[in-house]
Amino acid sequence: MTHTAATAPLPEQLWHAVADGDEFGAADILHTALAEGVDEETLLLDVIAPVQERIGAEWAADRITVAQEHAATAINERVIASLAHRGRAGERRRPDRGRVTVSCVDGEWHALPARLVSEVLRLRGWQVDHLGAQVPTSHLIAHLHRTNPDAVLLSGSIPTHLPTAHAAITACQAIGVPVLAGGRTFGPDGRYARALGADRWAGDARAAAAVLAEGIPRPDASAVRQAVDDLPHLEDQEYTLVVQSRPQIVKQSLVDLEDRFPGMRDYGEDQRERTAEDLAHIVDFLATALYVDDPDLFTQFLTWTAGILQARDVPARSLLTGLETLGGQLRDFPRTQRLLHEGARALLSLDTVAPVHDIGTGV
Repeated sequence: MTHTAATAPLPEQLWHAVADGDEFGAADILHTALAEGVDEETLLLDVIAPVQERIGAEWAADRITVAQEHAATAINERVIASLAHRGRAGERRRPDRGRVTVSCVDGEWHALPARLVSEVLRLRGWQVDHLGAQVPTSHLIAHLHRTNPDAVLLSGSIPTHLPTAHAAITACQAIGVPVLAGGRTFGPDGRYARALGADRWAGDARAAAAVLAEGIPRPDASAVRQAVDDLPHLEDQEYTLVVQSRPQIVKQSLVDLEDRFPGMRDYGEDQRERTAEDLAHIVDFLATALYVDDPDLFTQFLTWTAGILQARDVPARSLLTGLETLGGQLRDFPRTQRLLHEGARALLSLDTVAPVHDIGTGV
């Protein structure tokens, strides 16, 4: 490491190490800081966490590849583990606050945010059962039956996991375990955590620790609650019908796109598969927006996707064509039509998207 790099702020030093794939260099940076008096919680939340955010931003801007993003994330995961075992036996605080379970929503592979929360809670005296990524709800409930924790912290990063998160929240509460929700799945202000009936929401690890310190009352395990009790708009069945029809919707959308753009018939297998995947993502976010009845969820996904496409030199206006094909199939669904209209309006408001009917490499 150069002298300039060594004197840069710790997040910048760590960024250069993980970007270069230098695991030992990354560990040395953090271990040295720890030895010099920087506390472990600060390293976790004010050094590693912002570097992880930067990794995602660099991928979105197409400045690093998926492989580089995975490699950098793996280094962060390993240095977190190295910090946890760095001190001598007996130096870490013994658990005296209670017991909690930290788990990702079923289908959620982004486990590093949950790991950061787990480590912070351990530092603050909690006994933590960290279950990691993609925990099926039935297995989570079995674990809670066995351990009876004071709370379960449910983590998610992808909004399309909201329906699964809702099922997990109600299942945990049905056995008397309160749920503290966190992560981008639940919205920047926790709006979806509240909509789904979570007992509390926390925006970051320090907030989660503060909520637990206050205590979360146990829910009434005898109360029976269905999804429609929290989200009465689900009675119109639009969400259910869109989800059930998802394979047919994607398949027909591909046919419609080929009819409008005959050049698609010359696509190779990889191009067709990529286009189908992109259409499926649009349908998934559309369905989730129907589930929580929030156009913002859908429009934010579309504008984010437009930025991703633009960074990869793919015409973002192709998203409009995808919305048009979906609108033709779902014309009998009024809430769905409203979401598609809001999505198109959000895309048209972007300087990079022109209302030109064109498609080149899939939506």
